[in-house]
Amino acid sequence: MSVTDDIKARLDIVSYINQYVPLKKQGKYYKAPCPFHGEKTPSFVVNEDRQSWRCFGACAEGGDIFSFAQKYHGWDFKEALRELGDLAGVEVRKQSPEQKKAAERNDLLRGMLNEAAGAFHRKLYDTKDTGAVEALRYAKEKRGLSDETIAAFGIGYAPPGWNNMLGYLTEIGYAEDDIITAGLALRSERTGKLYDRFRNRFMVPIRDQRGRAVGFGGRILDPDDKPKYMNSPQTPVFDKSKLLFGLDLAKDPIRDGETAVIVEGYMDAITAHQAGFTNVVAQMGTAMTDTQLGLIAPKWAKRIVLALDSDAAGQNATLRSLEVARDALKADYSGRMQVDMRVLQIPDAKDPDDLIRENPDGWQTLVDNAMTVADFLIGMEVAQLPQNPTVQDREAVARRVMPLLLATENNLYQKDNVQKLAMRLLLPESDLMRLATEQVKINQARPPKRIKPPVLDDDGDMPPPRTDFDEAPPPVADEDGPPPRDYGDDVQPAQAQPVRRAASLTNDAKVEAHLLHGLIHHPDVYYRVNGKLHEVLLNNETLAPALVPFGVEDFSRTELRELMVLYMEALEQDDMDITAYILTYTDDALTAELEMVLEDRMQAIMQDEKRVARGDLARVMEKIQRSGVIVDPRSDLIARALRMRCRRLMREREELRLVQMNATRSGDHDEADTCADRIDRLARAVHLLEIEEKQVASLY
Repeated sequence: MSVTDDIKARLDIVSYINQYVPLKKQGKYYKAPCPFHGEKTPSFVVNEDRQSWRCFGACAEGGDIFSFAQKYHGWDFKEALRELGDLAGVEVRKQSPEQKKAAERNDLLRGMLNEAAGAFHRKLYDTKDTGAVEALRYAKEKRGLSDETIAAFGIGYAPPGWNNMLGYLTEIGYAEDDIITAGLALRSERTGKLYDRFRNRFMVPIRDQRGRAVGFGGRILDPDDKPKYMNSPQTPVFDKSKLLFGLDLAKDPIRDGETAVIVEGYMDAITAHQAGFTNVVAQMGTAMTDTQLGLIAPKWAKRIVLALDSDAAGQNATLRSLEVARDALKADYSGRMQVDMRVLQIPDAKDPDDLIRENPDGWQTLVDNAMTVADFLIGMEVAQLPQNPTVQDREAVARRVMPLLLATENNLYQKDNVQKLAMRLLLPESDLMRLATEQVKINQARPPKRIKPPVLDDDGDMPPPRTDFDEAPPPVADEDGPPPRDYGDDVQPAQAQPVRRAASLTNDAKVEAHLLHGLIHHPDVYYRVNGKLHEVLLNNETLAPALVPFGVEDFSRTELRELMVLYMEALEQDDMDITAYILTYTDDALTAELEMVLEDRMQAIMQDEKRVARGDLARVMEKIQRSGVIVDPRSDLIARALRMRCRRLMREREELRLVQMNATRSGDHDEADTCADRIDRLARAVHLLEIEEKQVASLY
């Protein structure tokens, strides 16, 4: 039994989903409004017998307990495996002594930082300390923060003095070296003595997306102190380029509304949350990174509004963020981004903190009407042209703007944007359309590198870029070995780990494993399969529900579904060979299944007892050679894919029949009629695909 099968055997999908979605039993099924899209008629169905779920509404998705946990919580497979494994009491992965030691030390550092956050917060309310009284007055009067907001964000006060926090932490048992590593103390190069890093500062804890304190931001209270803002240094648990401030509080609102607003500073985010705009996060003054973007998009946010400062530095930061988005969020070979990027510019060069406190309604209006990327880019570039620009100056602007313009807009708007650019630059629209066509060809020639989920270790932490912040950062390796999708550029080979045997496969799973093997070694088959689905079903609009791209939903086994996710990601990058990519980013829990999928194709056929024996195969091959028929092995793979699509549609049809029966019994005739119509369409689609499968299989 594989680790995922062990977990599913111990957990009941109905009980698990019912924690998040109130289910109502109807016959053998459980129903509810789909949690992934708004609807009035419940279309979300949980099958207790199959331990599966499916949405028969707008989502048209389904799967097992793993796919639900990943979609609902925004987890990747590794996170779902870890969390469900903990819930089921299944050991997901054995750690080496070194890995266990590193994980324990990271836990210790986070525990220390949480202790420090609590101490700073309590000190803010120390009425006997005049400095604390002034700090609290600053928080409430100058920053306009309520007690509720101060508590929600754990805001605190670091008093003057050289060893207040140092003394507190050593008194409760923390070692000096660990206090230094956590970024809370420094050692003097001259005297060798330790002293507090944060002194006489307004303290804001910085937490990861799981709500654990990993660092601090401190603002001066004495105007003569320097620097004005001070963040924790990079540590084993803190790297601000891989964090978004406030995400622990904002992730649910972002997921629910599918919109994230990104501001520059943490005070901007805090003020926004206090005003009720809880989908706001801050990038803490750093340029946007693909790791930060991957924390929220595309898994939660389908719309991102950049609300950075309006000065020249802010505009340049916005441009860099858009370039990161262009490179990271492209969904297909035409180069379009997966999310709707917008730019919010605040009038009068105010920052979000000031505007929200003065006019919260005005903030919401600006968010709702944030300009398109095209409008922002055109306006910014045209404003920088000289007073009498030459044709060369204007064409240079067009060439700079065009890649981002084409990457961020729907096809319906591209021509309009090109017209707008032509008018602003006083260039013939035909010339710009030619440039646009050239750019599209470039995008198609080089598939975009897709954004990957941020690297997490077994505790859900970002691996640090370095462990000694007093020296130049060395190349970094994740000490816990590569996670299922460790997408950084500094990946190191995983240490050897005990792996589980692949569970014996059902016939359906053997078909799926064989197909996945073929797709890996013949990537063109993936596109041919989708072409065949279009060819069979496209001419009949009533069969549209069956006409979706071949992908994860066509696989029934959890491990193979996850490997298919990796395969599709491998197709959309051009830095690595597909097999190398999958080998690099496969989680240890999937190693056995991957080895099975990647084994020699002929060996796999020979080991399948229900397939042709070695002697029979030899006679078949001899007969084919004598006949002179040219055999295309890809036809066999396409036939298998069509068979898998048929099985998927038949599963959906079976589930719909029971839903229809329940609707009829309960007197809901409208739903029963809707189900009957869908069942008929699925039946016709299956019939057509079965005919096509036989025709394709005959070519092999």
